[in-house]
Amino acid sequence: MAQLLYQGHGSFRITTNDGTVIYVDPYAGMGYDLPADLILVTHDHYDHTDLAKAPKKPDVTIITHAEALVDGEYRRFSCKGVAISAVPAYNQNHDRNACVGYVLKLDGVKLYAAGDTSRTDAMGNQLSGMHLDYALLPIDGVYNMNAREASLCAELIGAAHTIPIHVKPGALYDRDMAEAFQAQGRILLAPGETLELVSAGR
Repeated sequence: MAQLLYQGHGSFRITTNDGTVIYVDPYAGMGYDLPADLILVTHDHYDHTDLAKAPKKPDVTIITHAEALVDGEYRRFSCKGVAISAVPAYNQNHDRNACVGYVLKLDGVKLYAAGDTSRTDAMGNQLSGMHLDYALLPIDGVYNMNAREASLCAELIGAAHTIPIHVKPGALYDRDMAEAFQAQGRILLAPGETLELVSAGR
């Protein structure tokens, strides 16, 4: 069964059932002990791009916004049984031409890594139709949407479970701020906590 380790801020690691290791926006926290098969970077801000932190297998695949968004086209990829689709991410602090989110399909689970964003048109007209199992949304209210807007976005997206991340600028996490996020199927993960990823079968 696939497992997600939340490392803090916007960083997390997924390990698939067959041992494929995926780091998303490496920068924060602990848990960089497993060599990466795949590293996904949503944009080039320093707090999402510490590629040196994650050990890498010789055949590692690294996908950044530069590969994921080319001439306005959001691209799709496949790596060791993991399907990756880039999707829009943007707000006043993040240029839509230099930022992406990712939808991952692995072990029968569909997971949305939003990256740094506020509400996007794709949330209601694309992501909502994917019947996602998990969505990880930023809620800091400074560089991204706040908890209230993120709660509305979670309703639009309609994932079975939504996890607030990128909770407080300059901190790994803030429980009180995370508690302000409300969504059906909400899951709160503190840095260092893990979650078994299970398909909702929708």
